[in-house]
Amino acid sequence: MLNKVLSGAKEIAIGGHVRPDGDCVGSCMGLRQYIIENYPDKKVTVYLEEIPDSFQFLKGIEEIRSEIPENKVYDLFICLDCGDKGRLGFSAPLFEQAAHTFCVDHHISNVSFAMDNVIRPDASSTSELVYELLDKKRISKETAEALYLGIVHDTGVFQYSCTSPDTMRAAAVLMEKGIDAPEIIHDTFYEKTYNQNQILGRALLESILLLDGQCIATYVRQKEMEFYGVKPKDLEGIVSQLRNTKDTKVAIFMYELKLNEFKVSLRSNDDVDVSKIAQYFGGGGHKKAAGFTMTGQPFDVLNNVSAQIVAQLEE
Repeated sequence: MLNKVLSGAKEIAIGGHVRPDGDCVGSCMGLRQYIIENYPDKKVTVYLEEIPDSFQFLKGIEEIRSEIPENKVYDLFICLDCGDKGRLGFSAPLFEQAAHTFCVDHHISNVSFAMDNVIRPDASSTSELVYELLDKKRISKETAEALYLGIVHDTGVFQYSCTSPDTMRAAAVLMEKGIDAPEIIHDTFYEKTYNQNQILGRALLESILLLDGQCIATYVRQKEMEFYGVKPKDLEGIVSQLRNTKDTKVAIFMYELKLNEFKVSLRSNDDVDVSKIAQYFGGGGHKKAAGFTMTGQPFDVLNNVSAQIVAQLEE
C-alpha cells in the first residue's frame, strides 16, 4: 500500500500528534528515513512539537520543523499516531491543504479521517503498523532504531497487554538490523534526569486514593513545573508509575497547560475502558491508556473523571 500512496508524490510532509511521545516520534522518523533512503526522488519534511532530549540520537532529528511555511501545499501529508485531525496541532493546516492524505494509527477513536487509512486498534503501536508497511529487506539500521523506539515506548518495554507475538517478531527483525536495543530501552525509557526524578517524587508524594482505593490520582501545576525546571515532555512515565500501585484500577495524572487548564492522562486495567472516558470529554486513546484536556479546578476535574469511572464500575 505504501508504494501506491507514495506514487506521484514529490514533496511529502509527515506529522504526528501534539506533545509527541516515543511512538509518535519513532513512527515519524522511521518512515521519513525509509522514504529518503529508498525513494531518492522524494523530499520529506517532518513536523513535530518539541521532543524529549533522549530521542536526539535518531537520524535526521535535527531537521524536524516546529513551524509551518506559508502557502505551502504538499503532494502528500502522512499523519501518524493521530486519532483525529485536531491532534495534529500546528501542522493541521498542511494536512488540510495537501493534495492527498494518508493516516496510519492504532487509536480506537480514529474515524479514518484521511483519504487513505491504515487503522488497527489491536496493534501495539503506530510504529509496528509502519513496520508492516515496509519492505523488511530495505529497512536500514537507522530506520530500525526509530521504529524500535516507538514500539518499546507504547508497549512499556513489551509489558503491556497490547504486546502480541507479531509485536515481538517485529522487534526481533528490527534488532537484527544491528541496533543497540538495551541502550535504546535504558536511555529513552528508564533513564531520567535529576529534575525528572524530583517532579516524579513530588507527584507520587502528593497522590491521593479515590473511590475506596480503586483510583489513584495526582496533579502538577505550572508553578511546580517551573520550580523544578521541567516541561511537559519531562513528565512522561508519571502516570504509568501511578498505575503500578497495588489494588488500584485507574491512575489519573494531570498537569497544568495554562491557568486551570489540565492535560489529563488515564491508565487502567481490564475493569475500566479509559478510552470511553477520554472520548466523553473530547479526547481519545486506547482502552487502557487515554487522555484529554479539561478546564477547571483540579478537584473539579477529578470529580468529573471519577463519576465516569464509577459509571463503568457499576455496570
